[in-house]
Amino acid sequence: MSNYSIDERAQMFRALSNPHRLGLFHRLTTCCAPGTECSTAEASQFCVGELGEGMDIAPSTLSHHLKELHRAGLIEMQRRGKNVVCWVVPDTLNELAVFFTSGFTPE
Repeated sequence: MSNYSIDERAQMFRALSNPHRLGLFHRLTTCCAPGTECSTAEASQFCVGELGEGMDIAPSTLSHHLKELHRAGLIEMQRRGKNVVCWVVPDTLNELAVFFTSGFTPE
């Protein structure tokens, strides 16, 4: 049984429909670059500054995109000193996987 309503899923997909947000989410869900090694903690959490590296996005725009992903329930954010750390909630990934593998059933 799903933990998310159809409206919550729609909000997730709306957030992911933006190419920058999809890229940010993908970066948070993938491990290190091919040929490198990293721990699970390093792979799953990024400081906002690290996350935006190489994406050619203004810091204010990056912040907006991350807030939209957070609002949609796709990522978590936490202030740690001067940094804000972002990560994907594993249950969210599991729910999306179930959604795509079990077929769509409106609630």
